[in-house]
Amino acid sequence: MTERVVLAYSGGLDTSVGIGWIAEATGAEVIAVAVDVGQGGEDLEVIRRRALDCGAVEAYVADARDEFAAEYCMPALKANGLYLDRYPLVSALSRPVIVKHLVRAARQFGATTVAHGCTGKGNDQVRFEVGITSLAPDLTCLAPVRDLALTRDKAIEFAEKHQLPIATTKHNPFSIDQNVWGRAVETGFLEDIWNGPTKDVYTYTDDPTFPPVADEVVITFEAGVPVALDGVPVTPLQAIQEMNRRAGAQGVGRIDIVEDRLVGIKSREVYEAPGAIALIAAHQELENVTVEREQARFKRGVEQRWTELVYDGQWFSPLKKSLDVFIDDTQKYVSGDIRLVLHGGRATVSGRRSDASLYDFNLATYDTGDTFDQSAARGFIEIYGLSSKLAAARDVRFGNAEDLGSQGGISGV
Repeated sequence: MTERVVLAYSGGLDTSVGIGWIAEATGAEVIAVAVDVGQGGEDLEVIRRRALDCGAVEAYVADARDEFAAEYCMPALKANGLYLDRYPLVSALSRPVIVKHLVRAARQFGATTVAHGCTGKGNDQVRFEVGITSLAPDLTCLAPVRDLALTRDKAIEFAEKHQLPIATTKHNPFSIDQNVWGRAVETGFLEDIWNGPTKDVYTYTDDPTFPPVADEVVITFEAGVPVALDGVPVTPLQAIQEMNRRAGAQGVGRIDIVEDRLVGIKSREVYEAPGAIALIAAHQELENVTVEREQARFKRGVEQRWTELVYDGQWFSPLKKSLDVFIDDTQKYVSGDIRLVLHGGRATVSGRRSDASLYDFNLATYDTGDTFDQSAARGFIEIYGLSSKLAAARDVRFGNAEDLGSQGGISGV
């Protein structure tokens, strides 16, 4: 029986050529799998037909937009997932859902190998291969660009020689990956980190320098998930799409960052994630209102570790699954409304309300009606500072008191 290889297929030059390239190099039949995670562009049926025309024995298309939004983007929102406190894991989040469909196709079509179009320099090769072997340890992974020396020049030559139905002359200076959660742009002149991004880098966002009139939106959450915008019920996918539109029109979510890749190098990336950044800003503020102080402090450390695991391709790892349980538990009372003002590249919270709020007006107010017992503060401070006070007294006894320095400008008479 002929070996079969499942190829993650985008419809572009490299993966289109990869179908025949893999077949010639390995003698295997290739099944092309395209997964829609909200990246837009060509119709998936057109892409499916192209895969067949390029030599695939089967072409499988999956509409995973709702799945991606609900099962991958929403956990990231609950975790306030921002790598290096800025990047909302745009590409990292899409890889595990694509991996799941690749493995499913491998099982369905009897393939023993799964292939992807990543290079040997980036994070995605790790995300794909660790994800694949985490779900199916028996499968083998193959990267034509990395393992079979498929360079761009060779890809163009192969496509022209075999008259493949794919454009070979169009040159985009950037490497772009996009989905409904955001858009990632790298390479080209951006590799010189002194160069500023030009207007043609951006697609999801308008220039925030000259914004339209401010846009005010009320986002309703239930257990950490957005369920309505301005009172209109939405699915997770609809919430992201609508916030992409509204926040994008105000230039919200532009990120220019030099980040630490898993493979050990620093890389300059430009991201656009208007919906993700606006939703995370709203979610963080609702947590400020509803999550207990010590739980919130601990969660911030969990969020960072969760984000690093996802960035590093460990979506299916035991630790990440355990952290998911903790994060989900913290969302029990994260329900209510956040009012956001979108304007000039910023998403600013201007109001919050929740039936599960821990904010007590009567305790917080300084006006008449204050219910906070101020007489309790004196004893609290005495006990709270007691250990430091005792330690300081010991330092004085042993001649190690804190050096207060010179008196500076103070002079005696």
